[in-house]
Amino acid sequence: MGQRIIELDVREDIKNKLEPFQKIMEAVKELNNDGDVFILHAPFKPVPLFTVLKAKGFTHEEEELEKKHWKVVFTKKS
Repeated sequence: MGQRIIELDVREDIKNKLEPFQKIMEAVKELNNDGDVFILHAPFKPVPLFTVLKAKGFTHEEEELEKKHWKVVFTKKS
């Protein structure tokens, strides 16, 4: 089975005052294997999510692509 990559953009949800946490957790639960990747696009650096996903075995790298656009790549580690 190959590496799975799931990409999710929650910028519109947040702009529309919708809480994206459940949508993020639904996406992440699909990633169970070492090396699986979750790519999140958000309007801010989602610091609280770093701790939540670290507890689920993910490391992360974040990058501010432009004002109000952060890209965070979470990688599953066994």
